[in-house]
Amino acid sequence: MAAIPPLCDFGWKPSDARLIGVDGETRSILDQAGENGLVVAFICNHCPYVKAVIDRIVRDADALADLGVGFVAISSNDVEAYPEDSFANMKLFAAAHGFGFPYLFDEDQSVARTWGAVCTPDFFGFNGAMELQYRGRLDASRKQSGQEDLRRDLYEAMRQVTETGKGPEEQIASMGCAIKWRETA
Repeated sequence: MAAIPPLCDFGWKPSDARLIGVDGETRSILDQAGENGLVVAFICNHCPYVKAVIDRIVRDADALADLGVGFVAISSNDVEAYPEDSFANMKLFAAAHGFGFPYLFDEDQSVARTWGAVCTPDFFGFNGAMELQYRGRLDASRKQSGQEDLRRDLYEAMRQVTETGKGPEEQIASMGCAIKWRETA
């Protein structure tokens, strides 16, 4: 079932956490920021929405690095119910798509819950002061990758953030598979 996150809560400040990455290193999420900001993407390996745009995510993460914006991806899905999202499969997924950014495992789902992540993909774009300025889509793709000339919403929003410190007032929410939460006792 598709899920849509809420619109941007401008100025929201995230809490940090340390998570294991597919490279075996434990990393602070916020330490991945560049001098001009940070994008945190909640993704997973099995979601058709993510699969449709993963190469575009990698492309835009690389382009954002050139603007001084860091990028980190986090997988928070319940791996018992969705074994394709396991840590071992995260390593394979990152390697297959040439991730040039950390891919972190939120095994206990605490980061996704604290941040209010809703779906995969779900993008959080912060300015250099680590204030939320973008909570929108990558582009107009959905379960299928859109045309190559689609407007790059995430990239353009973050380019604006690097120039002004502020994200666009009008943003179109991302859409994707709901995060697969573990049942709580």
